[in-house]
Amino acid sequence: MDYLYDGSFEGLLTAIYYNYYEEKADGIYHKDYYQYSLTTNSRTLETNSEIAAKVYGAIEQKISAEALRQIYYVYLSNHPNKENLILRYLELGFKLGAKINSYYTHPAVLPVLKTAKKVSFEAHRFLGLVRFVEARNYLYAALEPDNNIIVLLADHFAERLANENFIIHDKKRNIAVIYNRQEWFLSDLPKDLKVDFSDEEAFYQQLWQRYFKHMGIDDRKNPKLQAQFVPHRYRKNLIEFN
Repeated sequence: MDYLYDGSFEGLLTAIYYNYYEEKADGIYHKDYYQYSLTTNSRTLETNSEIAAKVYGAIEQKISAEALRQIYYVYLSNHPNKENLILRYLELGFKLGAKINSYYTHPAVLPVLKTAKKVSFEAHRFLGLVRFVEARNYLYAALEPDNNIIVLLADHFAERLANENFIIHDKKRNIAVIYNRQEWFLSDLPKDLKVDFSDEEAFYQQLWQRYFKHMGIDDRKNPKLQAQFVPHRYRKNLIEFN
């Protein structure tokens, strides 16, 4: 049996529940991308928040809070088989408990730890790569990360920019974190959103570009090292590289 879910984290946890209390799953897949087969039964599940909360609590209590964090980071990743990495990891985790991550080389553990680490690293990197521009009544930042990390950035910038309205826009996934000086929430947002910049924005962009250009020492430029810290795929949304 393949279980199909709606792509949400609650939907994934719902599918995990059905794997234990209904029929054991051969796999869990996003229903929009599933390849149907005549030889495999499939079932589309409706997300249930109460069931998801039970699974969430069970992971935290019977395995560990760290395991819960690991699978959430894997869920945010762009790994093509992330749902089944999580499923196999949790099946082992409910047997081993909190010591699961000490089985680092286990085939059900290693891919989860490596994938979660990649997501965590990219989120940390973007804390220094997000560039806000000033619109008429809010700050706006566009980015296109490899993984779905904007929710991991939200608390950091809500704390640092507590007195500002801002939008962090993932143009790759057409979603955004929107902060209103009180709380942040996740919303759909089209890639082609038109931002009405303030009158002073162009001046400050030029000032920053001029500073970036002249602060370096020509004899010590190292493009290869720079690309390690600021990969080329991120640069189109960075003011200093425009």
